[in-house]
This record gives sequence, structure tokens and C-alpha cells, in this order.
Amino acid sequence: MPLLSRTAVANDPAASPDDRRLPRRRTALVAAAAGLAVLAVGTPVAYATLGSGASPEPRPAVAGALRGKDYVETRLLFGTERPDGGPEMTDRQFLEFIDAEVTPRFPNGLTIQEGRGQWRDSHGVIERERSYELTLLYPASEARVRGGQIERIRDAYEKANAQDSVARLEERLTADF
Repeated sequence: MPLLSRTAVANDPAASPDDRRLPRRRTALVAAAAGLAVLAVGTPVAYATLGSGASPEPRPAVAGALRGKDYVETRLLFGTERPDGGPEMTDRQFLEFIDAEVTPRFPNGLTIQEGRGQWRDSHGVIERERSYELTLLYPASEARVRGGQIERIRDAYEKANAQDSVARLEERLTADF
């Protein structure tokens, strides 16, 4: 068949039925591509920043939907092995520490998770040990007071269990109860 435009092929009675459908396929492809363009244009900018490490500002539509108040989440990571070679801390000993040092300072609640971790100690040795993650959640307005209480918890654990350190991670967030 000689080289003809798609319109000419569609109107040619000698063209096969498959050849005559080309304009419809093209129309469908153009419509699909236009739909994708609309989706791409309509996609919120916030999705483009995921994984960038930046904290995007809340979008107006979402900002009105947020509920709750400003809180601080502090996570403390406690190792259980003693660098001085003493016996590993037991679950019972750790819960006794929580009862004595943490609960009086944070009586409204806390979360404890067990885990396994590793880190390089002060002598450059990779240590692998059973660990606990303690999560504390408190109003951001109490951050200054709570910060001192958390440091006393860390110090008490380090001294009582001959630990090099207790890791502290913090994040501001919005919470609703």
C-alpha cells in the first residue's frame, strides 16, 4: 500500500478494517496521554518532595484537617549488656528501673519495645545486644521541664548499668487522644 495519511487510509474502502481503526487508536492514545497530563498537572507538589529530608509546609487543604496539639516524642534506646563483663540486664531488672526512674516522671504513660541492636563502643568494637526502646510522648509546652527529667533517666541508667550511653531521639509532632 502506498504511503498515505491516516485520514486517507481510514476513508479508503480498499484498506483493511485494521488499517481503518488507526485514527480511533490514535484518538484513544491522545485522550489517554491528555488524561495523564491532567493527572500530572493536578498532582500536589508535596508528593514531589517525599524523601528529600525537608519538612514540607502543610498544604492549606490538609492544614485545616489536622487535629490535635503539638507534642514531643522522645525515644530512648537502652542496651542490656554491661561493658564491664557483668551479667546482662534481665527483663525484670529493666522493668524495675522503669518503675523507679521513669514512671514517677512520666505517670501518664509510656511505651516499651524490645529489640536487638548493634553499635560501636568507645573502644571501637561492634557490640550486638538485646535492647529496649522507650517512647515518651508529652506536650511541646513541657519540653524544657521534660528534657531535664529525661537526662536524669539517662544518667541513672548509665551509672546503674555501667553503660557508655543511652541514645536519645526526639521529634515534634501533632497528636490527638
